[in-house]
Amino acid sequence: MISRIGMRSRLIFFFLIVFNYVAFGQKIIKASDFGVKSNSYKDAAPGIRKAIEACKKSRSSVLMLPGGRIDIWPEKAVKRELYVSNCTENDTLSKVKSIAFPFENCQNLTLDGNNTLVVLHGKMVSFALLNSVNVKIKDICFDYERPTMSELTIKSVCDTAIETAIHPDSKYTIDNGEISFYGEGWNTHSFHTILFEPGKEIMRYSTFSPFLAAKALETGFNQVKFEGKFAKTNFHVGDVLTIRDPYRDNCGGFILLSKNISLEHVKMHYMHGLGIVSQFSENISFKKVEVAPRKDSGRIIASFADCFHFSGCKGLVKIDSCFTSGSHDDPVNVHGTHLQITAIDSAKKLKVRFMHPQSYGFEAFFKGDSIAFINPQTLMPLGKAKLKNAKLINKKEMEIEVLGSLPAFVKEGLCMENLTWTPEVLVRNSRFERTNTRGLLITTRRKVVIENNIFYHTGMYPILIADDASSWFESGSVQDVTIRNNVFEDCGHNSGGAIQIAPENHELIVGNMVHRNIRIVDNTFKMYKDAILNARSVDHLLFEGNKITYTQFLGKSNNKSFVNLTACKHVVIDKNSTDASGVTCINASKMTNDDLKTDLTVNIK
Repeated sequence: MISRIGMRSRLIFFFLIVFNYVAFGQKIIKASDFGVKSNSYKDAAPGIRKAIEACKKSRSSVLMLPGGRIDIWPEKAVKRELYVSNCTENDTLSKVKSIAFPFENCQNLTLDGNNTLVVLHGKMVSFALLNSVNVKIKDICFDYERPTMSELTIKSVCDTAIETAIHPDSKYTIDNGEISFYGEGWNTHSFHTILFEPGKEIMRYSTFSPFLAAKALETGFNQVKFEGKFAKTNFHVGDVLTIRDPYRDNCGGFILLSKNISLEHVKMHYMHGLGIVSQFSENISFKKVEVAPRKDSGRIIASFADCFHFSGCKGLVKIDSCFTSGSHDDPVNVHGTHLQITAIDSAKKLKVRFMHPQSYGFEAFFKGDSIAFINPQTLMPLGKAKLKNAKLINKKEMEIEVLGSLPAFVKEGLCMENLTWTPEVLVRNSRFERTNTRGLLITTRRKVVIENNIFYHTGMYPILIADDASSWFESGSVQDVTIRNNVFEDCGHNSGGAIQIAPENHELIVGNMVHRNIRIVDNTFKMYKDAILNARSVDHLLFEGNKITYTQFLGKSNNKSFVNLTACKHVVIDKNSTDASGVTCINASKMTNDDLKTDLTVNIK
């Protein structure tokens, strides 16, 4: 009787969904009609390809998955050569990616996952939206059969041996006492290691070198003992070592040259290479998107590197009610790309070059775009122009033609920033935890609001506002940022404190600031470190109404200074509350008393 009622409820729910789509004129395409069967463990790639092609024949369509589990292998999946920002290695190896759900030249399409678990094999991109408009992905989960992350839990420790339990998903071999990890079509050649301390819920940088130098012995099923020199190490029972090859050759999802893209109730249980990368796309919305291992998996890590990465986007980037837990890099990164001028070809034409070895091969400028010429040492804009034409002439260089003539100051070595492809950003109601790096990296000239979020035990600064033209070449300056009603809890155990505003301007110009109009108000800081705010080269900075409570999470803080300023002006630090005992002060350098209004003691260096 119960099973009949359950079946009846599911059928009613299914027909309600179908009725809703039909009412809005969307054609329902069922993947099961193209041979995609749940829980069959057969390759769903051919059926998915055919179903997507059927969707493209309708003006508006819904691709409905069958529920349960489906498996996809790379052999019969769509393949595309893709150059992805921040995860394209500088070598001659193939940049062709295998894509599980290839949405290319699609419009008005909804992928309704029907809570299907999609299990990927080998190294695959979960979904790619290429030159598509009005696409929504909802109610779907993605995972890897064999994640490219290997995980070991330490069971016992002594000076001469460590016993470990290797996660069942982490395939390994032992040959002549040497351990190696492998997967479906890959082997680990380098061993980038992050250690997770479950008791403190923190992730630290670590090393696998002592284990590689030791003799590995299998003592039972997924039980490996390492005999070697461990007297000078700092491993403890319960620690989990998470290990990957740092080579970036893929991403979890890819959104390229697309517009009005929405992800809702999407769970990414593992992503290889980088997370969901949105590149030169417009209006991207993530709502209730989760990057975390499946709760029953016993795994720690869900993302090889970043979780949500936005490079050169525009319109509104919205992250609402999302959750990230278990990444080897930043949960969110929003930036543009500085390209360096390498040649002046004529009064109107020049060449620019990608400078970072992991970002190249894609168009970073387009006809009609507005650009700024940037001094890479000061990060100051020297002037602007509009583009008559722009084309990629090889994988590393673009040829640029401006309307009118190039300004007289333009020379080789300057950088160019795309002012058109810069998004507004809204990050709210989300939780970011279990990462060894930062929480949010935000560098965009348009309005930014970060509100009602929880940053829990991030390894570095939970919020970093940078801008550089000499390392990652990630642009640009911020003009309007509000950080309000967030909770920061015991962040910065690997480095830093809470909020870091740190443009990489190697030369300071008196009176000219890289960033401006940053408001940090009504937040709660529960921190064991002094450094709540570090700011450099900011004009108009407000830090007001914040509540600061010091903990003894990883040791007692001095609680004497919580703000460090360098070369800022029009700064107001006022009406904040703290439980710090004694005198609290602000450290300021390259500033005068006229640059700062505060109710605290100021120490000007």
